[in-house]
Amino acid sequence: MADQIPLYPVRGAAAVASRKRAAYYSAAGPGAERPGRFQLEDESAHLDEMPLMMSEEGFENDESDYHTLPRARISQRKRGLEWFVCGGWKFLCTSCCDWLINICQRKRELKARTVWLGYPEKCEEKHPRNSIKNQKYNVFTFIPGVLYEQFKFFLNLYFLIVSCSQFVPALKIGYLYTYWAPLGFVLAVTIVREAVDEFRRFQRDKEVNSQLYSKLTVRGKVQVKSSDIQVGDLIIVEKNQRIPSDMVFLRTSEKAGSCFIRTDQLDGETDWKLKVAVSCTQRLPALGEDSDPPVHESLSIENTLWASTIVASGTVIGVVIYTGKETRSVMNTSNPKNKVGLLDLELNQLTKALFLALVALSLVMVTLQGFVGPWYRNLFRFLLLFSYIIPISLRVNLDMGKAAYGWMIMRDENIPGTVVRTSTIPEELGRLVYLLTDKTGTLTQNEMIFKRLHLGTVSYGTDTMDEIQSHVMNSYSQMYSQASGNNASSTPPRKAQSSAPKVRKSVSSRVHEAVKAIALCHNVTPVYEARAGVTGETEYAEVDQDFSDENRTYQASSPDEVALVQWTESVGLTLVNRDLTSMQLRTPGGQILTYCVLQMFPFTSESKRMGVIVRDESTAEITFYMKGADVAMSTIVQYNDWLEEECGNMAREGLRTLVVAKRALTEEQYQDFESRYSQAKLSVHDRTLKVAAVVESLEREMELLCLTGVEDQLQADVRPTLEMLRNAGIKIWMLTGDKLETATCIAKSSHLVSRTQDIHTFRPVTSRGEAHLELNAFRRKHDCALVISGDSLEVCLRYYEHELAELACQCPAVVCCRCSPTQKARIVKLLQQRTGKRTCAIGDGGNDVSMIQAADCGIGIEGKEGKQASLAADFSITQFKHIGRLLMVHGRSSYKRSAALGQFVMHRGLIISTMQAVFSSVFYFASVPLYQGFLMVGYATIYTMFPVFSLVLDQDVKPEMAMLYPELYKDLTKGRSLSFKTFLVWVLISIYQGGILMYGALLLFESEFVHVVAISFTALILTELLMVALTVRTWHWLMVVAEFLSLGCYIASLAFLNEYFGIGRVSFGAFLDVAFITTVTFLWKVSAITVVSCLPLYVLKYLKRKLSPPSYSKLTS
Repeated sequence: MADQIPLYPVRGAAAVASRKRAAYYSAAGPGAERPGRFQLEDESAHLDEMPLMMSEEGFENDESDYHTLPRARISQRKRGLEWFVCGGWKFLCTSCCDWLINICQRKRELKARTVWLGYPEKCEEKHPRNSIKNQKYNVFTFIPGVLYEQFKFFLNLYFLIVSCSQFVPALKIGYLYTYWAPLGFVLAVTIVREAVDEFRRFQRDKEVNSQLYSKLTVRGKVQVKSSDIQVGDLIIVEKNQRIPSDMVFLRTSEKAGSCFIRTDQLDGETDWKLKVAVSCTQRLPALGEDSDPPVHESLSIENTLWASTIVASGTVIGVVIYTGKETRSVMNTSNPKNKVGLLDLELNQLTKALFLALVALSLVMVTLQGFVGPWYRNLFRFLLLFSYIIPISLRVNLDMGKAAYGWMIMRDENIPGTVVRTSTIPEELGRLVYLLTDKTGTLTQNEMIFKRLHLGTVSYGTDTMDEIQSHVMNSYSQMYSQASGNNASSTPPRKAQSSAPKVRKSVSSRVHEAVKAIALCHNVTPVYEARAGVTGETEYAEVDQDFSDENRTYQASSPDEVALVQWTESVGLTLVNRDLTSMQLRTPGGQILTYCVLQMFPFTSESKRMGVIVRDESTAEITFYMKGADVAMSTIVQYNDWLEEECGNMAREGLRTLVVAKRALTEEQYQDFESRYSQAKLSVHDRTLKVAAVVESLEREMELLCLTGVEDQLQADVRPTLEMLRNAGIKIWMLTGDKLETATCIAKSSHLVSRTQDIHTFRPVTSRGEAHLELNAFRRKHDCALVISGDSLEVCLRYYEHELAELACQCPAVVCCRCSPTQKARIVKLLQQRTGKRTCAIGDGGNDVSMIQAADCGIGIEGKEGKQASLAADFSITQFKHIGRLLMVHGRSSYKRSAALGQFVMHRGLIISTMQAVFSSVFYFASVPLYQGFLMVGYATIYTMFPVFSLVLDQDVKPEMAMLYPELYKDLTKGRSLSFKTFLVWVLISIYQGGILMYGALLLFESEFVHVVAISFTALILTELLMVALTVRTWHWLMVVAEFLSLGCYIASLAFLNEYFGIGRVSFGAFLDVAFITTVTFLWKVSAITVVSCLPLYVLKYLKRKLSPPSYSKLTS
């Protein structure tokens, strides 16, 4: 290469890239006519007087000024001490931390950069290293990071403090292991789990970073690691190799000067994208030759190769522009938040309540003692004695429970292929109120089928396609018969000319024109896979290329285009070859028509249309073909009276419509256009706008050829699934990038909106006043679904966020169309903040990742668009219909089981603390432990763990019932399985049972007082086992095994651990004698105490089932 080819365009490329990036991710492009800033402020001045009604009465009196509404709410929150205690301190801490982070991570301004080809060392600025890093921690931050994540929860922090206190001799109560063993176990499990995950991430990153690439230097090719690539390097990328960084595409081995890349890792789309090499470097005869005159050439998005995409054809050479953190793929990924389930948060609240009870109880004890001696030391000892009120086994049991639910979900044969990627939130599946779903690929299959061709006077459906075929054959056979002067065309016309030749001729030629336009106006490339045996290389058309139909596949960036080209093939006009400059079509007669591609205007989300200028080689006619969405095309085509109506009709049938038009150009017109166009492409400032203006000069008075309708088929069982979710009380919102009409008709055909409901389409609004009026109009509607576009949504959120959220949440269904990925995530966050309810997002493409990560529970579908969404999600399923069983059966049972398990574990701790309190109060408030070290550890583990944990197998109704009556799911969203009310019931039960057990032991065994520990502990274990039996709703054989196993373990340990069954430290020399246990008095007294503690509860439960049975029992009886 020359020392420095002044490639100004490279700087342009960076600018274009960032501008395109901004346009793609901003909510609406320049086409959305946003009002200017100043205009908005003027408007807001006189809008202050306009009330936005929050209720029907508001229409009569104009008191409620819409502006005062949100302000009034804020002013009511006084920032007093109460605010600080209730969460103000959290707010202050987080804002301080955010401020510090912002200072540390100031974003560098993106400036235009000059890139020296092949001389990275000449760059003035420093650029980031080209290494990929997906790890959460490094060597130094790992242990502190993991510990912080654990001790952020009140529960774990409490245990840490209690365990540390045991190092102080005055506070030492039992053996150290009784406190440190459980805590150590919990932490070890967590650290090992995180370390394994972290190591896997590290290995994946290392593999990617150490991939070798060839780099061109003055000395020739050099092998270089991916992580050592710098800005300005010339890198050679082979076929099927990953592109290491964002590059400008300089040269390719393909003759056409273009190559395909696969972007499924970047945006989740599985179709290939065509990229074009910069023509001046592609033309260079050989590398390393100087080009004497300086070259100025504009670059566009087509000349760029993005990092993390894969080269699908040929070998490419590119110059590196952006590396590491600055690449497009890294800038598009947001850091996923650590998701915490609602159940965990509720249990955390209950733990705090228990802690208050613990402090109160200790204070009472010290007060009754009379504050004698070092009372604060006694207070602390009491706090430690009663510390079992908050059980450490709670976290262990719940975490193991979550793992068990995940295992059950993955083992369920009715939903094969389901993967649980986040094992911490299976209970969330049982608490969902809002389900936000993508449309394409999630509700629909993303498989397009051509359904309808409309020419204005005549319409063809699937059953009349053979007529089109005969028209196309006729046209070509006539053309060749005229051209050759004899009727020697290879296929005779199928239909004889009927009695009205004039009309027939016009319809026939119109059909022919329409089919030809569809066959030429697209971005599809036929790819020929060579037969097996020729190393599977994709060979391009040589003279002897085999154009046979069986090994041709079409590649394009949208499945709609492939469907159209496949359809033209089915009616006789086949696309056989395509490169950057030409296209070849094969007629029904087998002749090859060659067209020269003069200009290509690709589809963008702003313009909503694409065009191509071609020259027919045989006749030298120049034609400008264009196709696009009806909104964009209706103003471009000549006046007609049918287009709008027919578009509406097709959209109502659920078809995606495209309008096709053409304009014939003379040679002079084209030359004039070309000079203006190339000039516009070279401008450095406002290039996009200038280019668009030049193209628009052509888009006038075009001849309307036809309207096409393509159908995207619904996924299997979408309708019954949506019906089930609606009956379960889940509100479904559809967020799609598709156009309004298509989104509406899919919403109807999938029964997202039921037949009886009205649909309110929110008119496009651009200013505050329009939004205001439209919201008031919407308020008057009742029980109707809302359809709103992304642009209007943006405007409403800017001024009336609260009001819009309040209205939309009352709707049975909401459809947001033309949504960008960031808008989808914003809607999720809006619902979470405004309603406080749990949200679930489900999608299948790379554009749904931000929404999936923002939701409380993200579900990804492995679809046609690749695996990106399913990898980013918490749960991954293979079909939309599986979501029904995932929520109704697994979500519901996970939540109910965890609620029962959590409360039971708390009950287990409360009961032993009550017994300790009774014991201490009888013994003159001495802070002496009732049970020694191993008994306490054994109580929480070996004696009661298995039966309590077996509650994760409990189910109130059979899965079939839960699917049949989705209304059962509705009860869960109210959170009644675990609330302060149910918790209080368990507290009362614990106090009653603990009191009975201890007083019973003291009363019945006054003579053998030394045996009080053995007696009360035996009764306690029996009571716990009976309580498990009382809680269970459906017995499982493993539960029975667990009950008997625990009882067996206890009886066996009575014989071995006799020294533990004395009182306090001083055992009064009363080691447990086996003779005493085997006496009848011991047995009947223990049985009596157990019966008194459990029987009343059984009676109460029976009466409750009879008098007010829960909803599920009505179904099972």
